[in-house]
Amino acid sequence: MSNLVKDKATICVVNYKTLDFTRLCLRSIRKFTKSPYEVIVVDNDSQDESLEYLRRLRWIRLIERSTDNDPPDDSGGYSHAAALDLGLENCDTEFFVSMHSDAFVRRDGWLTELISYFGSDENTACVGSGKIELTPRWRKLLREATDFRTFKRKLLREPDPVGKFRYYNRTICCLYRTDILRREQLSFLMDRDKGLTGGQKLYFELVDRGYRTVELSPSAMGRYIIHLAHATQVVNPGEFSLRKKTIRKCNRIVEKVMSFEMVQSILTDDSLDR
Repeated sequence: MSNLVKDKATICVVNYKTLDFTRLCLRSIRKFTKSPYEVIVVDNDSQDESLEYLRRLRWIRLIERSTDNDPPDDSGGYSHAAALDLGLENCDTEFFVSMHSDAFVRRDGWLTELISYFGSDENTACVGSGKIELTPRWRKLLREATDFRTFKRKLLREPDPVGKFRYYNRTICCLYRTDILRREQLSFLMDRDKGLTGGQKLYFELVDRGYRTVELSPSAMGRYIIHLAHATQVVNPGEFSLRKKTIRKCNRIVEKVMSFEMVQSILTDDSLDR
């Protein structure tokens, strides 16, 4: 901890060919963040206009990462996790924040409020949530009401699932104590060969090693962050495989969100780049 800047956060955004979303993400951070912070953007070999845009920004730390040695046919999961590890390696602040490029901030004070969940307990290692979906409330309630597997488990007081079906805080927008991750030698790439997503095994290890984690509900995190799930894959259809139903749903959500007055205001405010 002695080498880390106290009460400051490093927000790490991974970019891969998502110019409009990355621009919105970064500008929203700049518009709504008052807490001491810096931004590291790790570009995963985009070699397109999104990288050209990032190179023009003077208020971020840009790391250009080569993906030449990444495993093929990985759907981007390995590259994303490796980029987060690189961001963590270059972090010199008390808190490390992972944020997807297709997520963006929606209100003032978001970072201060999320950091406040750590409290004074230095054993608290992580603050985050599960999926952040733009789903109507009635649909969420319907899904919960018909989740018979969870109902049965709670009725019989069975333990939570283990392995890949176990709950974990997603890296969509997740805050970590940097010194704990380093002391425990944790990585976002852990157990990728077992089908776990980036940061999943890391979270399991934090819990299993006795660290406290804060699990916010998706609706609670949704007060701070909007996530355009699968947007990176949808805008790069030649490189990722998604079901047609998922693509249609994502396109509807993206079209709706990008038309929000707040979003348009951010996208047209070039001063946020300077």
